[in-house]
Amino acid sequence: MKKQLLLILIILSLLIPSSVFAIDQNDISSHPQTDIYLFLQVYQYIKEAYPLEIEDKTLVESALKGMLESIDPYSEYYTAEEAEILYSDVYGTFFGVGLYIEKSGDYIKVIDTIEGANAKRAGVLPNDLIVSIDGESTKDMTSSTAAIKIKGEKGTFVKLGIQREGITGLLQFEIQRDEVKINPVSFRIINDQIGYIKLTEFNKNADEEISKALQQFDSMSIQKVILDVRNNPGGLLDQAIKVSRLFVSQGPVVHIREKGKDLYTYYSGTKASKYQLVLLVNENSASASEILTGAIKDRKAGIIVGNKTFGKGIVQSLIPLMDGGLVKLTTAEYLTPDQTRIHGIGIQPDIQIANTAEEDLQLKKAVQLLSGK
Repeated sequence: MKKQLLLILIILSLLIPSSVFAIDQNDISSHPQTDIYLFLQVYQYIKEAYPLEIEDKTLVESALKGMLESIDPYSEYYTAEEAEILYSDVYGTFFGVGLYIEKSGDYIKVIDTIEGANAKRAGVLPNDLIVSIDGESTKDMTSSTAAIKIKGEKGTFVKLGIQREGITGLLQFEIQRDEVKINPVSFRIINDQIGYIKLTEFNKNADEEISKALQQFDSMSIQKVILDVRNNPGGLLDQAIKVSRLFVSQGPVVHIREKGKDLYTYYSGTKASKYQLVLLVNENSASASEILTGAIKDRKAGIIVGNKTFGKGIVQSLIPLMDGGLVKLTTAEYLTPDQTRIHGIGIQPDIQIANTAEEDLQLKKAVQLLSGK
């Protein structure tokens, strides 16, 4: 029991000041952190009286999840396995074969393959059912567990047993793991005169890939650009700032307010943007997308078209823990260049227009604005 309590005290010490544990046991009731001792008391009751088997790890992880989730919808505790997946999503690279997967019935379905990755080269197709991984059945396996098993060290191989509609029997694929880079950017040319860029998330590759798209436009003398961040949930703060600097001229981009610190401002050093810009947003454009939106709107770097944005004006930090897990904790609030708070409010577009089921009216409006029609 002493070892179990020590484990919890060590984990809790990562999240609360060390002074909390220097309390005189005879004066617990008067200390504002008495709840810590209540937690330990309940933990001890569970271990001594609960008649069924329960692991210490389960109790600790559940307690940490509940504590973080009670703060706001964006603060979370991640186990080591969950943290690995989060890092892959946020930083945009991982070692694997390049599959998007989801749970489908009893098994795991391939949603899509990543362009240029080994799974696509090997012939894995969207809608394939992965029924085994390295000989282990995926029946009743979660998608998170399957993702962890498919990922691995660079140069190693994973064997996938796949059931494909229209084919009798299982297909067997042995695929080598390699670095997979998630490209959040796609682009094309509209009407031979407008560059269209779709940004799905602000991972670490965002500004690099948008810069590549802009270089392509520059080589074709295209200076009219539509940047689409509809349904973009956000991502890395530094990427939001870097992408903003591609379009916003000299001056403030965003202000960050941390607890107990002065307001900190990030600036753009771009002398003047060469692009006529229309930014597309909607109700699912959040966080980093709203940093970009606020910068473009306040600094008059383009026209905002679409629906009011989500309204997430706070920033989370990732705090690694000793067991490989991590805490995602809200640590700052951001303000637009005009020092406008948008958390819980969102940003109104310059031109509000909703799409229909039949037609993308927002994109159509953006094309009209840049075509002078």
